[in-house]
Formats: sequence, structure tokens, C-alpha cells
Amino acid sequence: MKAEIMVRRGVLAIAFAGFLAGGAYAQSPDPTPQQQDIKSDKKDIRNDKKDLAKDRADRNADQRDINHDKRDLSKDRADRNADQKDINHDRADLNKDRVDRNKDQRDINRDKNQLAQDDKKYGVNSAQAQADRKELHADRVDRNKDQKDINHDRRDLNKDRADRNQDQRGINHDKKDLAKDRKDRTQGSQPGPEGHQQGQEGPA
Repeated sequence: MKAEIMVRRGVLAIAFAGFLAGGAYAQSPDPTPQQQDIKSDKKDIRNDKKDLAKDRADRNADQRDINHDKRDLSKDRADRNADQKDINHDRADLNKDRVDRNKDQRDINRDKNQLAQDDKKYGVNSAQAQADRKELHADRVDRNKDQKDINHDRRDLNKDRADRNQDQRGINHDKKDLAKDRKDRTQGSQPGPEGHQQGQEGPA
């Protein structure tokens, strides 16, 4: 009999506890607008952090591109300047060789006239005529050598000009790349919708 009473009391206690729990759950209110705003703000903060990390990565990549472009530009300018020095040197050589060639040609013309005069005055086989022919031959050798030097200088000049022009094209290309990468970096550092800077501009 006691055991039966105890079982009944236990069942009643469990039923009553369930009733209280169900009532409390039924009476729990919906989330307030303030709680919803807090939840939304936390989500926005997480998204902003992701965007900020991505913008920083983009900014760093743009800065690396800028630094690379600067190195390329500096190297191409050094190459272009070296080629210009070679061009100036080739021009000086070419002008000097032309002066020498023209002088040798004048000597040849003078030797020809002298030879004709000596042939007429002393005879073709005379010592004077033989000396004139020897001198004429030496002047022609000098003239031909100077002409070879001129041709060589022209080839060097043309090659150096081609190298200089190629370097200048490389400089122009590097300038375009540098301007584009700087623009990308600047766009990446514009203020975001919250008014905060999404990327920090690196050194120019």
C-alpha cells in the first residue's frame, strides 16, 4: 500500500514538472529587435573582416607588382642609357673614319695626278713613276681600310640603335604597367561603405 502511494506521488510530481516546463516554454518571448540587430551586426563584422583581409592581400599584391615594375623600369633605363652611350661612341668613330677615308681619297687623287705627270715627264718606268705608283697603292690600302672601318661602325651604330629602341619600348611598357598597378593599388585603398579605408597605400 505504501509503495503504491509512493508511485502515485512520483507520477504526479513528474506530470506537474512537465506541465510547468511546458508553460514556461510557451510563455518565452520572441527575440527582440535589439537582439536581432546585434546578431545582424555580428554577421556584418565577420563579413567586413573577411573583406578587409582580402583587400589587404590585394593591396600587398599590387605593391609587389609596383616594386617589380620599378625594378624593371630602372634596369631598362640603365640599358637604354648604356646603348645611347654606345651610339654616341659609334657616331664619333664613324665621323673619324670618314675624315680619314676622305683624306686618303684626296691623297689618292693627288697621287694619280702626280703619277700622270711623272709618266709624261720621266717615262712610265722611271724611278719617279715607280715611287708614285707605290705611294698610290699605299694610299688605296689606307682608304680601303678606312672604308671597312666605316662599314663596321655603321653596323655597330645600327645594332646599338635597335637595342636602344627596344629598351625604350621596354621603358614605355614598364611605365604603363607601373601606372596601372598604382591605379589598382589606389582603387583598393578607397574608403569602403562604412567609411573605413579597406587598404593602406604603400610607399610610392
